[in-house]
Amino acid sequence: MTAFVDMLRCADGSYYVGSARGESLDGRLAEHQAGTRIGYTYHRRPVTLVYAEWFDRTTDAIAMERRIKCWSRAKKEVLIAEDWDRVQFLARRPSARARAPNPTTSS
Repeated sequence: MTAFVDMLRCADGSYYVGSARGESLDGRLAEHQAGTRIGYTYHRRPVTLVYAEWFDRTTDAIAMERRIKCWSRAKKEVLIAEDWDRVQFLARRPSARARAPNPTTSS
């Protein structure tokens, strides 16, 4: 059964990251918009879907959700922008980033 990770931008500018299996992405977004899911997004509506990724295995979707939840806001935003060079750059330790060329300033 397939599963997905989704990231929503809330009305207050924060991000919500979740995962689900066997559900419709549109249906899940509609539940968040309607407030039928009491939780983080309930008082932060409306929400906008900014990222989604599908997985063949539920465990992979859950692992990715947990990984993204720990990311900085900057790293979440480059994921949304699908800037894979910046995602990799921001994944490095700060000391390694200081020595590496920054992809946004490279030609």
